[in-house]
Order: sequence, then structure tokens, then C-alpha cells
Amino acid sequence: MDILEHIMMRRSIRSYLDIEVEEEKITQLLQASMAAPTACNNQPWEFIVVNDKEILNKLRNKLTFGKYNAPLAIVVCGNMELAKGGYENYWVQDCSAAMENILLAASGLGLGSIWIGVYPLPSVIKPVREVLNIPEYVIPLGIAYVGYTDENKEPRTQYNEKRVYNQQYATTRKHRARPKNLKHL
Repeated sequence: MDILEHIMMRRSIRSYLDIEVEEEKITQLLQASMAAPTACNNQPWEFIVVNDKEILNKLRNKLTFGKYNAPLAIVVCGNMELAKGGYENYWVQDCSAAMENILLAASGLGLGSIWIGVYPLPSVIKPVREVLNIPEYVIPLGIAYVGYTDENKEPRTQYNEKRVYNQQYATTRKHRARPKNLKHL
């Protein structure tokens, strides 16, 4: 399977089987995440791997939009002591690229995943910090829930030619915020 097929296979999975993710696959997910591009090679990311059921339950109970039953959570964080040299504000892009690599790698490894947003909401950052003992100079960007999927979703693209401009932005174009009837592959 080529990379584009894997990208189209990546879907947000909200239901998981009660099967642990193997350590080898967790390592592969982390390797993929740290292969992401980063501004000036700053690598401000840090990762908290959570597969302890008690801690996962505490985390889920604190999240309004993160109550899914995944057996694994990888929390992608930006360490502000590592984000230096005039590139401090790029930690969001760097960590987002790392998160996307986790999601894509999960798909390639036969796993499902979903990105649970944390940053920039203080009401979400605070409880995640408390449950996982994250210091103030480390900011949790998001949580990747990962596991063996209990639902099947067809690969798809969300390509919409109305969102593409050639040469310059056209301010006269009108379109909906979210297109209907997206085509599946």
C-alpha cells in the first residue's frame, strides 16, 4: 500500500477493542512522531505514554470530548524550555506535525486513532496537567487515543476544489464552512 492510501485510511476512531497495543507498536508510533519536521530542528516535543487503565480512566473522566475507550493514550506536549532560539512560538506546529505522524503511523500499523485537542483551552490543559503531573513549563497540545478498532470506516478524501485558489486568493468566492456529501474513495 502506498502512502496516499494510508493517508486516506486515517479516520477518527471512537470505539476500540479491549486489546492492549504492543510495546513494539508503541515504539514505532513514537519513532514516527519524532520523524516529524520541526522549526530549526528545535524538537520541543515530549510524549507521555499512558496505558494504565486507572490513569486512562482518570484522564477520560476529566475530558468532556475524550471519553473513548482506547487502551492507549499518547499525550503530545511542548516543552517550553526546549522551544528556544527565536522559535518558541513554533512549538504548536512542531507538536502538531508529531501528532499527525502518530495518527498516520497508527493507520499503517493496523490501529485506529483519534486526536483529542487540549491546547489552547485552559479548562482542558489544567485537568490533563493534574492527572499526568505535567509541570507548568510543559504544555499538553493533544492526546492521541490509539488502539485496535471496533468500528470500520472506509478510506476517504475530503478534497474540495472550492478550497483551492490558483496564484491568488479570490475574495469573491462563496462557499459553505463545511461541504456536504464528501466523496469516498
